[in-house]
Amino acid sequence: MSTRTPIAFLKGHGTENDFVIVPDPDNVIDLSPAAVAALCDRRAGIGGDGLLHVVRSAAHPEAKGMAAEAEWFMDYRNGDGSIAEMCGNGVRVFARYLLHAGHTTEGDLAIATRGGVKTVHIAKDGDVTVGMGKARLPEGDVTVSVGERSWPARNVNMGNPHAVAFVDDLAHAGDLYSPPPFSPASAYPDGVNVEFVVDRGPRHVALRVHERGSGETRSCGTGACAVAVATARRDGTDPAVTGAPATYTVDVPGGTLVITERPDGEIEMTGPAVIVAEGELDADWLETTVR
Repeated sequence: MSTRTPIAFLKGHGTENDFVIVPDPDNVIDLSPAAVAALCDRRAGIGGDGLLHVVRSAAHPEAKGMAAEAEWFMDYRNGDGSIAEMCGNGVRVFARYLLHAGHTTEGDLAIATRGGVKTVHIAKDGDVTVGMGKARLPEGDVTVSVGERSWPARNVNMGNPHAVAFVDDLAHAGDLYSPPPFSPASAYPDGVNVEFVVDRGPRHVALRVHERGSGETRSCGTGACAVAVATARRDGTDPAVTGAPATYTVDVPGGTLVITERPDGEIEMTGPAVIVAEGELDADWLETTVR
């Protein structure tokens, strides 16, 4: 018999980018890096690419300054327990949880993150749209390689670095277990997320991605945004030049995202977000595991 109060949790995913969700409005649960890593462990824990700690902005020291704009703070953690600024798929699932729990309604809301306050729209059909900010396009030629093949790549920064390469076949990306080599090394001193892209139809592409530090993943929100930006430049549909929004459908291994870049450079990402389960954590197990 557990002697401690169980901790509520949920499990959700956005295009199969999956998360453990821990509601903690008053910020009283101590989620150490070891605890987060244990919860995200796919064999010994619940399993997830990351953890969404749901806290009222006013109750978290990192978010108090955003409380007037956003009631809720997404205290996002990577699966290894480290802290991250933002996660595009994670914000959609976070918004879906707020709706599920009755903390918000369909329509517009603001969510505080370490990357600032993000605007979110929950549609009646279940899709969630997130404002992802603007892309930066550093100058300079970049090349990525897999085996004997190499391709020119577009350098796109979405707050994190991306190299977008257009290929004839997604199988050319190889197994993506290890980081694809790139040059010059100075382009990405801290490593890079590499997207391999094929055309599927008009304004419709598909990708595989090696996420820096994770290997191949089922979905990458910032990667899908980077791909849409690179494809628009390739296609001559840069919204800043045409004056019209550019919308691309981007297939990821875990589903489909729709990315729109507006003439002012702001990018919106729309896709599904699903709550798949909820339950209670054994608090004794968690304390024993991370002791």
